[in-house]
Amino acid sequence: MQLLKLSHWAVLASLIPLFTSCSKPEEEVASTPVEVVSSIEADLSPAKEAATTAAGFETVDQQASYGMGYGMGANIARQGVVKADLDALFAGLKDGLASVAPQLDEATLRAAFSELDSRVASEAKAQSEANLATSVAFLEKNAVRPDVTVTASGLQYEVLDPSENPEARKPTTTDKVKVHYHGTLINGTVFDSSVQRGEPLTIPVAGVISGWAEALQLMSIGEKWKITVPPALGYGAEQTGGIPGNSALIFEIELIAIEEE
Repeated sequence: MQLLKLSHWAVLASLIPLFTSCSKPEEEVASTPVEVVSSIEADLSPAKEAATTAAGFETVDQQASYGMGYGMGANIARQGVVKADLDALFAGLKDGLASVAPQLDEATLRAAFSELDSRVASEAKAQSEANLATSVAFLEKNAVRPDVTVTASGLQYEVLDPSENPEARKPTTTDKVKVHYHGTLINGTVFDSSVQRGEPLTIPVAGVISGWAEALQLMSIGEKWKITVPPALGYGAEQTGGIPGNSALIFEIELIAIEEE
């Protein structure tokens, strides 16, 4: 359930060291084919529905090259910040593959990446502020529903399936628990779900967002709850993975077991 906080341009910024690595021995900068494939795998899901081979991409090298290009293009498109200039992009690829000196110096590229970071930060801040207003309005409306309980922290929960033994021991912060869960944004977008993966998750209570940790310590084994987590008890004001900043989150959680050490 843990989501990494990634900079939008971390991958692009990682290209900067190429200026200083040109003179290094190959073994110091090489990546394995498995690492390269893993880095673009997430961008290739649409390709699963495409033909196995396409005209002009008959060899393994051609297919792998197309896959790397597709992954790069999909990543740039997903970020939605830079307006890719194909001529410049192809020129950079060509120069890099030929191991020739870059046509732009390091200072120029650093300035360009810095400008993109500023652009991303500005847009993210505006979106985060808008999300906060939307989240607050949703939480206020949800809080008055008759089946919803609101805790002192602001966590909202409703019991979907009560436990047959509500007096049983509840999890503590030192426990690990086995859970099934389904997480969505307030607009219904699914961002994480063990239910969809078909396999429950075992996690430490102390290793999850505070809204989850609070809810788990109130639940009895066998119960299924629906919780609505305010941004302050979730991932806060910054975007985390596919979760926009200041998002209220909705989870259905089934507490299957408290794992014994």
